[in-house]
Amino acid sequence: MKFNDLYEELFYKALSIRLVEEKIIELYPTDKIESPVHLSIGQEAVAVGVCQELRTTDLIFSNNRGHAYYLAKGGDLKEFFAELYGKNTGCCRGKGGSMHLAATDVGFMGASAIVASTIPHAVGAALAAKKLNKNHIITSVFGDGAVDEGVYHEALNFASLHKLPIIFVCENNDLAVHSRTTERQAFKILDHAGNYGIPTHYCAEGYDFTEVYRVFSRLVSEVRTTRLPQYIEIKTCRYMEHVGVNEDYNAGYRSIKQIESWKAKDPLMNQKALIDKFKPSILKEIEEAVMFAEDSSWPELTDLLTDVI
Repeated sequence: MKFNDLYEELFYKALSIRLVEEKIIELYPTDKIESPVHLSIGQEAVAVGVCQELRTTDLIFSNNRGHAYYLAKGGDLKEFFAELYGKNTGCCRGKGGSMHLAATDVGFMGASAIVASTIPHAVGAALAAKKLNKNHIITSVFGDGAVDEGVYHEALNFASLHKLPIIFVCENNDLAVHSRTTERQAFKILDHAGNYGIPTHYCAEGYDFTEVYRVFSRLVSEVRTTRLPQYIEIKTCRYMEHVGVNEDYNAGYRSIKQIESWKAKDPLMNQKALIDKFKPSILKEIEEAVMFAEDSSWPELTDLLTDVI
């Protein structure tokens, strides 16, 4: 696919993620998808803006809401759907499912269903990069809910103390399932992170992939030069329920009005000309990936203990 400029390229990638997840919503009632799903609809711009400047050799560790990062980092779409189907052609041979995607060939080192669990993995990778004198950088992605976990604080302290080449990315959608940050945290995320001696940054326009890219690309350049940690909090908004494929306004913890103000700024809902331009080719690619998953074989009993340490 050829693009006229960076904006078109970022738009295409973000729209691809949106349409992939809308396909998941369509398929989910059939029970063909063999795992729970945490959708990134509404948060695609963050993943696209973060991954654009990263090289294949740069490593990224994601939280359980990892579809967008897997795809934005260059994970194979056919293997993605096969993994959701539980097929042995999936990126994890059908053993990971939606919440445990990995594509190490493009530097997507994996997601996890355990809150905050990939943060120390990322810090360990950054320590290895320093010890082995590698020039790649590490990115750790987590939600505001992970900030409540003790291992998060230990990881920031370790990364700062040992001067590691890592960027911490807090996707702040203000929700840990149904609990808002004001109900969970007696501190401000950036203030607290800054107390560890890590430079902190904030991006309020998490719906704007160009702004996320502009801010994050500077941090990538900084870490490549200094080999020191950076931290960014990006404001974002998830449109769907915490886990699953439905809206959840009837749960009472947020209103449609709160989300509508965010959607009004969402280019994936407002840029009709670009949607019309790119949507047909994206849908064709999605259908081919779904057919690949449909036609793939199931794992055999003999596969049960392979790739297990």
